[in-house]
Amino acid sequence: MEKKILDNEAYDALARIKQAEEKAKEIVLEAREKSTAKIVHEAQEEGEKLQQRILKEAGEEAEKKKTEIIDRAKKQRNEIEQEAEREIAGLKQKTRTLMPEAVEKIRKKVEEALKKGSF
Repeated sequence: MEKKILDNEAYDALARIKQAEEKAKEIVLEAREKSTAKIVHEAQEEGEKLQQRILKEAGEEAEKKKTEIIDRAKKQRNEIEQEAEREIAGLKQKTRTLMPEAVEKIRKKVEEALKKGSF
């Protein structure tokens, strides 16, 4: 009988061990599922943060390049305007210099035309 009690106790102990193992497996599985979901969620959040940071940096870089391009364009415009002003000043000076000569030529042609009577 003692053997039967021992066998019964051993059986009960084995059943409890098996039950504990099953519970432990459930806990491990649940922990894995929760961990996986948590890891995926954290990865998504980190991905979103990274995406936002990259977009912000790209926007800042684009703004910087835009400003550089505008500044270069303004500088080129100013250089072109200055060159145009120099050319205009040169043409005005040339016109002032050549004007008396041109007026004299025209005066002579008008005078000749008047003498010939073809005017």
